[in-house]
Amino acid sequence: MISSEIRNKVCVVVPIFNEAEHLDKIIPEVHKYTDLIICVDDGSTDYSSEILKMYKYIKIISLTTNIGKGKALYHGLSESIKLNSEITITLDADGQHDPFFIPSFVSNHLDHDIIIGNRMNDLTNMPFQRIASNKITSWLLTKKLKTNIVDSQSGFRSFKTSILKDILPSSNGFEAETEMLIKAAKLNYRIGSVNISTIYNSNKSKIRPIRTILGFIKVYLRA
Repeated sequence: MISSEIRNKVCVVVPIFNEAEHLDKIIPEVHKYTDLIICVDDGSTDYSSEILKMYKYIKIISLTTNIGKGKALYHGLSESIKLNSEITITLDADGQHDPFFIPSFVSNHLDHDIIIGNRMNDLTNMPFQRIASNKITSWLLTKKLKTNIVDSQSGFRSFKTSILKDILPSSNGFEAETEMLIKAAKLNYRIGSVNISTIYNSNKSKIRPIRTILGFIKVYLRA
């Protein structure tokens, strides 16, 4: 668990797009570890916004239209900076990131500026196409950045809030997460990892493979 004095310094940012069926499980679990929760509703068209309003202890940022995960992260991370948090954690709202691992992220920040949640230690439940794309992009980034990137596509991450102003994404889509790693490596920020569970449920992935690949190529070549 996280001590009471630390939980007020850890901020969790949750980007949301049509995740109403998972919010009642995810938000209370996150609240076990922190009092600073920012939920960015990226133009949801289901009843996500109604559920979010039920939780008085969260900060809600509502975007009028669905722009993309990158833009949602930009708004959430920017708000965490304003809150003067010390550590900022990002996790998805689709039930594939277990908040149980939040303390593991926090404890590893003594030696790292960014921690990536590594799912590649257990591939039992990961679809083959996700394994292949993740291994390829992680290998390419490792070679390009000359630092070990173990799970480039993991959205479960943590950052020292003090570095966020230097690596905020300009991309709107999923490629924003790659963009942030590239910016961090160029500035010699230390990137580490912690092992997390690989969780896949019946929820349909919002990743659009072709668009995501093209976005990755764009930011990769720009590095």
